[in-house]
Amino acid sequence: MAVLILGGGLMGLAIAHRLAVRGTTVRVLSRRRSEAAGFKAAGMLAPHAEGLSGDLLQLGQRSLELVPAWVAAIEADSGLTCGLRPCGIVVPFATAAERDLYPTAAWGEALDRQGLERELPGIGPGWEAGLLFRQDGQIDNRRQLMRALQRACVEQGVHLQEGVDVLELLQDGGRLSGVRVRDAAVGIHVLQANTAVLCSGAWGAQLLPELPIFPVKGQMVSLQGPRDALNRVIFGPGTYLVPREDGLLVVGATSEREAGFSEGLTPFGQRQLQAGLEALLPAASQWPPMERWWGFRPCTPDEAPLLGPGPLDGLYLATGHHRNGVLLAAITAELVGDCVIGTVQPQDEQCLKAFNWRRFAAT
Repeated sequence: MAVLILGGGLMGLAIAHRLAVRGTTVRVLSRRRSEAAGFKAAGMLAPHAEGLSGDLLQLGQRSLELVPAWVAAIEADSGLTCGLRPCGIVVPFATAAERDLYPTAAWGEALDRQGLERELPGIGPGWEAGLLFRQDGQIDNRRQLMRALQRACVEQGVHLQEGVDVLELLQDGGRLSGVRVRDAAVGIHVLQANTAVLCSGAWGAQLLPELPIFPVKGQMVSLQGPRDALNRVIFGPGTYLVPREDGLLVVGATSEREAGFSEGLTPFGQRQLQAGLEALLPAASQWPPMERWWGFRPCTPDEAPLLGPGPLDGLYLATGHHRNGVLLAAITAELVGDCVIGTVQPQDEQCLKAFNWRRFAAT
């Protein structure tokens, strides 16, 4: 069996690795891997801190449980570390009443002001209560995970092809028959394929307009602080602070639904990040900036992913993860990989139904 992966970001590589480990021949087509959301995100593993609910919370919790073994397999195949850090995440609130109404409060440890100061030395004065989710954490996707996953794929025999723009999905009687591509090396041509996985993130609707996927732009900045100045992630309203082990602090992220695919930083977005930083951890506003960047989250109307069989026989979907792509990569690789090779477990059928692209057709 040979499978085309359309998109070389986090989802594409995660699924490619799972398929290759199980003996499948895999080819990954990528226009520019550097534009993938996996290189832009902060790397939070935060189903509880995000306040998820319903099927999406359950999916996130399952993925969180899979992450340690998933990371261990990638590290074993690549010989590189992924930067997994089970540091816990604190969500601060202005009042205890707000804290107690949070959707996932039952999974967290309630904090008063004294508890907040203990867990987050230097936290801003506007926060009187919090929730500590010890089970949530982070992974250094930007600097470590993506590099390790790419190496792991290569070691498992995955063929990675960059500079390839997928122009069209070809079909024969409702079944995928190939893709028309523009290759930077050989120009426009057709690749025959009976099985493919669409992992092209925010750009998915350009190939399949029936998919309700749209970009949500996010701007971010990183600062260099003292090592161990902050040991837990702070998940504030509109801004989060993610401390790496070497003292780098990732500050994110704007959520610009009207920006489309407009590239570049904006003064308004950068001021928003600065204001959020000053409110959460005032001292960090004086730390030197290291890098500023932006990216495009692939979003759906209910902010949950599209997983499993797609509109064409032989085409599978792994896109639309919005804010939770890094968290959901492990479970996405398992569920979609199993779909492709036909080994879906009975208990996963209902899960795949909940995230099938057709759920929007009934609304």
